[in-house]
Amino acid sequence: MKLDDFDFDLPEALIATRPASPRSSARLLVAEGDAIHDRVVTDLVSWLRPGDLLVLNDTRVIPARLFGTRARESAQGPTEARIEATLLEPRADGTWSALVKPLKKVKPGEVIRFSDDLSATLEGSADGQGHLHFNLMGEDFDAALAEAGAMPLPPYIAAKRPADARDKTDYQTIWAKNSGAVAAPTASLHFDDSLMQALAAHGVETTHVTLHVGAGTFLPVKVDDVTKHKMHAEWGQVSAQAAQDIAAAKARGNRVIPVGTTALRLIETMARDGGIAPWEGETDIFIYPGFTFGVADGLMTNFHLPKSTLMMLVSALMGHERIRAIYEHAVGSEYRFFSYGDASLLLPQT
Repeated sequence: MKLDDFDFDLPEALIATRPASPRSSARLLVAEGDAIHDRVVTDLVSWLRPGDLLVLNDTRVIPARLFGTRARESAQGPTEARIEATLLEPRADGTWSALVKPLKKVKPGEVIRFSDDLSATLEGSADGQGHLHFNLMGEDFDAALAEAGAMPLPPYIAAKRPADARDKTDYQTIWAKNSGAVAAPTASLHFDDSLMQALAAHGVETTHVTLHVGAGTFLPVKVDDVTKHKMHAEWGQVSAQAAQDIAAAKARGNRVIPVGTTALRLIETMARDGGIAPWEGETDIFIYPGFTFGVADGLMTNFHLPKSTLMMLVSALMGHERIRAIYEHAVGSEYRFFSYGDASLLLPQT
């Protein structure tokens, strides 16, 4: 398997920069067996069966993108430099790993002020990332970050427009609960209250797991032999209740369908580490063609970047040639791509 095997031509105009409104009005490509159907997300009720279980990722995206200034006294007098920081993850020593731009303009021990309430000291750096020690902790930090920070939109959106107040709602699922992600589980952005009510009335069940999506989800694959690629690690948890719900669905013969590749990667990690049971830890599972799925019977997901690990994942689920046909149809039918784009429901032939 070579990286070029997962490439395709995508017109720039198909990259969505805003989501559909209302959320559930987005288009839905349903690939079931050999057939492809063009629908909308509200039609999920027609394709899911009573007793099917949707696995939902309840991570909450933090407004991780910060803009501030670094002040310094020099021989010429006081100087300031504008500094941008994108938080990546908390470290064991209490600091945050962050992409700091430009990192070379901040010396260890210097303070970056992001707002009247929020500032951080650069404690050090490694591997191109700064280690920031903030002046606040706990709920005080969360409140100050919510005020000062912007949503960390994916690079392909941020290159077209800055994040704004709308994104604080648009780039968050309606069931977001556990803070820690710096990217949204975007397939879940298509769900709203009316759709959830319709699914429940139809007998579709849901359960929640947590996987904190990291910025590494946007890192490109840089090796030609895809099997040599090393995935970034992300923290996740399958609770006792979620494991019980998944086991019950399997036992009664219903389908388990994760919403999003993050939920899929987490439950497949669980299955490899000990079957269907509570699980917590970091996962760097890499799913590419040849992978044997232990839990997922299908997947709801958005349309992914060429040459990405997510293209490899959906190819593993549906088959490489089948995914090529699905994506050719999606491009030809002008589906909207990536985080704010349309959705697909992938149901492999059994």
